[in-house]
This record gives sequence, C-alpha cells and structure tokens, in this order.
Amino acid sequence: MAEKQSNVNENYLNYVRSFAAPTKHFHNSFRAFIVGGGICCIGQFVRVMLENWTNLSGDELAGSVSIVMIFLGCFLTGLGVYDRIGKAAGAGSIVPITGFANSITSPALEFKSEGYIYGLAAKMLTVAGPIIVYGVLAGVSVGLIYLFAGG
Repeated sequence: MAEKQSNVNENYLNYVRSFAAPTKHFHNSFRAFIVGGGICCIGQFVRVMLENWTNLSGDELAGSVSIVMIFLGCFLTGLGVYDRIGKAAGAGSIVPITGFANSITSPALEFKSEGYIYGLAAKMLTVAGPIIVYGVLAGVSVGLIYLFAGG
C-alpha cells in the first residue's frame, strides 16, 4: 500500500511539474542583486551629496539620507514607477529602505477611495505593521539582553 501511495504522489508531482514554468534562480538573483545594489548606490550618492552640501555628519547625516530615500520610495510608488521596478527586480526592490516606504504607500494609495479614516489610515500599515511590531520587539529584546548582560 505504501509503495502505491508513493507512486501516486510521484505521478502527481510529475504532472504538476509538467505545467510549471522552470524557475530561473540565477537570473532572478542577479536582477535582484543589481537593482538592490543600484538603490544602495543611489543612497550612497545622496549621502555624499548631503555630506558635501550641508556639512552634516554622524546621526544627522544618516537620518537625512533615510528621509530622502523614504521620500523617493513614496514618490516613485505614487507615480507607479516603483511597482514596475519591483516586477522587474523582485526581492532587490524590497530589501532597501525604499521597499519599506513602498509597503506603506501602496496600501494607502489603494484604499484612499474608502476615505481617510477607514481607507487610508486603517489600511496603510497592513503590510508594514507586522514588520514594525516584530522590529520593535526584536529591538527591545536585544536591548534587554544587552542591559542584563552587563554590556
């Protein structure tokens, strides 16, 4: 009976594989690497320009670069450009800070027709909410470990 069951499973898996398109793992990884790296290069360019133009340094510079990159992610999402970048690059567009900005802006734009309270405000953090919650919990956990470990 067990041999017949594994034969049926094997036949079913072969049947499913016959319809599935082959995955291009290397090609997808390469595009994600190029686009994610390109976004990071843009962030580095913004950092260098802000450093030269405003004489910022340290935390002020890091915060300013983050603000500019978040703005660019939201702006490109509003124009519909970031979604096209995401379709072409996959995970490469999600990893940088601009991907986080996109994950907040996209639901806000999608549900704005339902009103500011029940649409925009209620749905804005549907994608990013769990990320924020678990990020804060991880930060608190690491802080407590650091505090009690005598660091």
